[in-house]
Amino acid sequence: MIRVVDLHKSFGDKKVLDGVNLEINDCESVVVIGGSGSGKSVLIKNVIGLMKPDKGSVFIDDVDIAGIDNMDKLNEIRKKFGMLFQYAALFDSMKVWENVAFALLRLHRLSEYEARAIAIEKLKSVGLVDVEDLMPAELSGGMKKRVGLARAIAHDPEILIFDEPTTGLDPIMADVIDRLIISVRKELKATSITITHDMNSAYRTADRIAMLYNGKIIETGTPEEIRNTGNPTVRQFIEGRAEGPIHIEGAGNGKSLGRV
Repeated sequence: MIRVVDLHKSFGDKKVLDGVNLEINDCESVVVIGGSGSGKSVLIKNVIGLMKPDKGSVFIDDVDIAGIDNMDKLNEIRKKFGMLFQYAALFDSMKVWENVAFALLRLHRLSEYEARAIAIEKLKSVGLVDVEDLMPAELSGGMKKRVGLARAIAHDPEILIFDEPTTGLDPIMADVIDRLIISVRKELKATSITITHDMNSAYRTADRIAMLYNGKIIETGTPEEIRNTGNPTVRQFIEGRAEGPIHIEGAGNGKSLGRV
């Protein structure tokens, strides 16, 4: 479904991606972990064609989107994607159902009646009933996240992107969101990529976990393999320790093999 091949991306003198290679199979859930500023979001933006790499390829169903300059062709491929943004990214001026139906109305050109019906159905699938006419300001953080998930699945996408899906949530609501992610992914038979630094979430939702560090994927494996890794950099990250090869500014650990 998705192949990232030797992907490079820099911003001025700052090299963010330095030869990333990653394959994601049909219906597989891959979670990319890494510290803040490690390039996870830049990787995702390249995968969905919002950025163009300096070098390398991103294949979606064997089509290299990095080489597509025609916006109409790129938008057709983007219709395969649904995305849950880090903070839900709801439109404050729109009702809940209008947020969920945004792409249905503007990209898929459904009637308002059809789009609203689908929106209500998708809201129910994430556990929200009788909220369609509320405004985002009337929702809790967990409800906003679920509305964002309903919007991501509204057009039954083949590929789901989850950007830090548990950020800002308490542990119980984070578990609810993880369970919903697993449920909707299985229902849609969708391929998914999640970026996160929440290891509990990663272990729950991943078929495979890949760690991005210093611009490269340094290890991939099943949740069990990552838990038991012998790689000291991955070990430091998953255990949340200041001491180790990952240098933390101001932590005083005296290491300089990389930065987060």
